[in-house]
Amino acid sequence: MRTAVINTLKFLFFLAIGGGILYLVYQNQDAAYRAQCSLDGVPPESCSLLLKVLDDFAQADWFWIVIVLTAFVISNFSRAIRWNMLIRPLGYRPSFRNAFWTIMLGYFANLGLPRMGEVVRAGAMARYERIPVEKVMGTVVVDRIADAISLLILIGLAFLIEFDRLWDALESNMSPGGGSGKFWVLGIATGLVGTGAMLFWIYREKLTQYPIVRKLVDILSGFVEGLKTVRNLKRPWLFVFHSVVIWTMYFLMTWLCFFAFAPTSHLTASAGLLVFIFGAFGIVIPSPGGMGTYHFLVMEALAIYDISRIEAFSFANICFFSIQIFCNILLGLVALIVLPQLNRHYLPPDPVAETRNAA
Repeated sequence: MRTAVINTLKFLFFLAIGGGILYLVYQNQDAAYRAQCSLDGVPPESCSLLLKVLDDFAQADWFWIVIVLTAFVISNFSRAIRWNMLIRPLGYRPSFRNAFWTIMLGYFANLGLPRMGEVVRAGAMARYERIPVEKVMGTVVVDRIADAISLLILIGLAFLIEFDRLWDALESNMSPGGGSGKFWVLGIATGLVGTGAMLFWIYREKLTQYPIVRKLVDILSGFVEGLKTVRNLKRPWLFVFHSVVIWTMYFLMTWLCFFAFAPTSHLTASAGLLVFIFGAFGIVIPSPGGMGTYHFLVMEALAIYDISRIEAFSFANICFFSIQIFCNILLGLVALIVLPQLNRHYLPPDPVAETRNAA
């Protein structure tokens, strides 16, 4: 009973955060929209941002929305295969269908409590495949480490490709410092990082006495252990291939969504990469499915490409709610129904018997 109350309070807390951010974003854009309506001579009663968003959603090119949703499904086919690759070295051979539908169930759970999806999908997989839950959780951790590394690579790629545009956007909000300012900043940043790394290495024994430093070291050690796990797989190249597929599909979900909305249909793939990175940070920040935080950061990214914040708000809603409604919610509900039916008479392979037969 106490756990249920705590989980309910957590859900309401995170829902309030996401809903509050979304409300503030809406209020700011609604005020700007009404001001523009006043300048254009549009009567106040005919000027509603909510109606505009709904109209933009209705007029979106649903061909591209369907392609975006297809990319979502493909990414999770690869995620299910990659996850099974991590479980099999433990001596178990989980079915693809259980891996896929428990992942869908995890996304659905994330809409209630951020990061709860990892626990839910691990628990569901452990139940249906009869694997100790702690072993499954270990594979989920490695799975997320691979995702973190993939995201870091894409962040670096976006930074390299769109550095000039990012710098121009920063410069427009800073005091002018001349065209060579960026090189000074890069030089200073590189020097600080290098000096910090050198000082940490020299004083590492003393620094690790502090809990926060030990925590950071443990996180880095976890990343290293995760990489070792991937290296020890029978076909590590296949693991890397599916990681590339997963994150390529994630990127395409943003870029292809540009074509569904007229004001963003002219944007390039490099713009899609940067907007995707901003949106990914919005999803990572604790709120149900990234609600509010995703909208805010996507709007900030699109502003770099001179997309008005009102149009950017419409785009964020089209992209966000299409994926949430037709993927995370719909497929999550299907998972709730399908998983018990698929596993009613399912008996997972006995790892002990398989080991005996192999011997």
